Amino acid sequence: MNLRNLKDLRIQKVQNWTNGNKFMELKGNERIVDLERNGYCIIQDRERFCFGIDAVLLTGFAAVKKGEKVLDLGTGTGIIPILLEAKTEGMHFTGLEIQEESADMARRSVMLNNIADKIDVVTGDIKEAGEIFGKASFDVVTTNPPYMTENHGLKNPEEPKAIARHEIKCTLEDVVRESARVLKPGGRFYMVHRPRRLVDIIEIMRKYRIEPKRIRMVHPFSDREANMVLIEGRRGEKPMMKVEPPIVVYKEQGVYSDEIHEIYGF
Repeated sequence: MNLRNLKDLRIQKVQNWTNGNKFMELKGNERIVDLERNGYCIIQDRERFCFGIDAVLLTGFAAVKKGEKVLDLGTGTGIIPILLEAKTEGMHFTGLEIQEESADMARRSVMLNNIADKIDVVTGDIKEAGEIFGKASFDVVTTNPPYMTENHGLKNPEEPKAIARHEIKCTLEDVVRESARVLKPGGRFYMVHRPRRLVDIIEIMRKYRIEPKRIRMVHPFSDREANMVLIEGRRGEKPMMKVEPPIVVYKEQGVYSDEIHEIYGF
């Protein structure tokens, strides 16, 4: 039996096939999903917030160099650090997550993949990242923050999915401000967000001296407007921004484009 066969497996204990006879405990509605990278997998729960294509696209957009330290703000169940560890030669990756249940799932996924020496998951508030980690302590910050402002469309503002999607526990400004605090001079900031917030994003980044350097729009189809934007900024650098060719997700309904296949590693 290989890791691919573990997709959607729903049992209380599942053997960690990458580490002999070690067992990994699953809780409630959790399942293990194959990430198609390095044999890695991740624990997910449909009742909470599962990772989406936006997080995967961010790991294809972010550049992490050999020996660099990376912080992922609002890491959720750890998808971004796990994929970046698989794709890059970064020295160490840290995920910060305010919801303990999500942080616990992330830690268990790290253990499941035997990469605890490369990834730490810290339970804490993004608004306190500078105090938690110290100033100028990371080469790279990544983030897939909540897209929606205030209480728009909220039924229960304390539900895990609502916290992940809405600016309940932190705002866009909180994310950018704390990224500026923890980044080294010249350090790189990578974020995925919605195009309708792009003016706000650029204004706030410049307020905290993270200069926008690269932008890529993401379109579901070639004839549809963009529904995501990927942006890179650098702390304390001079103005000059490059707009890169867009990413198109689908060739046709249900058929991913060649670039999406490459990013996912299919």
